[in-house]
Amino acid sequence: MPRRPIESLGALVRKKRGLKKLRETARDIGIGSATLMRVESGRIPDVETFGKLCKWLGEDPRQFLGLDALAEPGSPESEAVAVFAGHFRSDKTPKKATVEALARMMLLASRSQPRDPAEGR
Repeated sequence: MPRRPIESLGALVRKKRGLKKLRETARDIGIGSATLMRVESGRIPDVETFGKLCKWLGEDPRQFLGLDALAEPGSPESEAVAVFAGHFRSDKTPKKATVEALARMMLLASRSQPRDPAEGR
């Protein structure tokens, strides 16, 4: 999967929105119009908004985070990433480097854990 810089997210959103009104598009995505305006101007969204934007765009979030090796949806690793996402919600203005570093760190930590609870003894 080709890697996209997370900074390209705003341009992709603007392109898909086209001539459609900002408020109408924000409502379709499930976010506020002010949030959409910030994303389109280049701000990195929080994790929940990022997920909604990727779903609306039809883009795989892994390509923005450089997580090509992440397992397919429904795998134990992808479920762990979903749990990790909740921890990011408190920071409404994450820095790109912080998001990428934490995502990689948590993915590696998840992979190092035993798959079978009996293995952990």
